[in-house]
Amino acid sequence: MNSATQFQPLIGITTYGRDAENHFSLPGEYVDAVRRAGGIPVLIPAGETQIDALLQRLDGLILAGGGDVDPELYAGNQHIEIYMIDPERDSSELALARTVTAKGMPTLGICRGLQVLNVALGGSLVEHLPDEVGESITHRNPPPGHAQISSYALHPLTVNGESRLAGILGRTAVEPASWHHQAVRRVADGLQVVARAEDGTVEAAELADHPWLVAVQWHPEITAADDPSQQRIFDAFVAAARANAKRQTG
Repeated sequence: MNSATQFQPLIGITTYGRDAENHFSLPGEYVDAVRRAGGIPVLIPAGETQIDALLQRLDGLILAGGGDVDPELYAGNQHIEIYMIDPERDSSELALARTVTAKGMPTLGICRGLQVLNVALGGSLVEHLPDEVGESITHRNPPPGHAQISSYALHPLTVNGESRLAGILGRTAVEPASWHHQAVRRVADGLQVVARAEDGTVEAAELADHPWLVAVQWHPEITAADDPSQQRIFDAFVAAARANAKRQTG
């Protein structure tokens, strides 16, 4: 794409929460993937409360990966493996998720982002996958925290051939980079599961009756620079954001 000749939509990307030094952060791969797709990334620090004002200025939203959603928010159970609970981030991202689904703004959920969308719409999560599906599939290599690319697990999964996601990827069998220990349990009303791992874990979902909402449990940003099928997720999302902006401006 020649970004000089096409409108470049503003793409909001949620950040990790405040760290011990009072810094907000986000892995650069998210920014790189959006830029390659022709979008202009705008980082949204955790805890933002001016949701309506923010979204009036954006053309699309990425709910990024990160720590776990507080299980109290979906009537779940505490678990020793739950980490990086952040009430500030949970609050702002759940509000963002509910607003973009209501507004029909193009939205891409990645890892935690899929989980946030599911909880925001009334679903629940598996607190720790190995307890329920075993370890025949490695969804996360240790240790927890800010993983480096070498610690991401690769495992096969199957995408519904009739889904928007399959059309974007151009295939129904993929082996993307994965790093999570939780996943969707009870699927929220309106969400449609469109990909699963061999152990049954929900790996992607789309929202019925929404112009463009795709959420994946894996990390397409990690391999997008070298894997065209994963970059196409960002390309399709940014194209939807561009079309959304044009509709809004007439």
